[in-house]
Amino acid sequence: MERVILNSNEISRALTRISHEILERNKGPKDLILIGIQTGGVYLAQRLSSQIEKIEGDPLPVGALDITLYRDDLANRSAYPTLKKTDIPFDMTDHKVILVDDVLYTGRTIRAALDSLIDLGRPREIQLAVLIDRGHRELPIRADYVGKNLPTAFEEKVKVFLEETGEEDRVILNRPSKTH
Repeated sequence: MERVILNSNEISRALTRISHEILERNKGPKDLILIGIQTGGVYLAQRLSSQIEKIEGDPLPVGALDITLYRDDLANRSAYPTLKKTDIPFDMTDHKVILVDDVLYTGRTIRAALDSLIDLGRPREIQLAVLIDRGHRELPIRADYVGKNLPTAFEEKVKVFLEETGEEDRVILNRPSKTH
């Protein structure tokens, strides 16, 4: 069973709201940097930067972070990991980094991202923005900005589709079909 949780318009509204919340909490765009976790987080960070440009007149710098080699489950994977690009073409020192991801689940991806960021620089502060928070945390991590809180069961899957990957923008909740 599959259900649409957010459609294109709802994703757009959520990102607009998050953009305003980021600017309000940080008293404007000064010293802010967006860093998206590959892959969906990068696209969302780019969209947040564009939205903030509409509001403030200037976009925020956007970087991309690949956390593959920082994952704590590499030994459990049967296939070799596919490495993506980390591209942070600016100094994070004394800046506030808004880390962006599509779905927050156990917190392990964010922990890996934090380890990676700290290896790359010394930001003044790190905040977290996610499109979906589905609960089930295994680590004490919470998002500062959330597009939608979505309580889920462990067996359910949340999938985010974005137009940057050739799909129609939407968030889907997949429930396993019950077999008798």
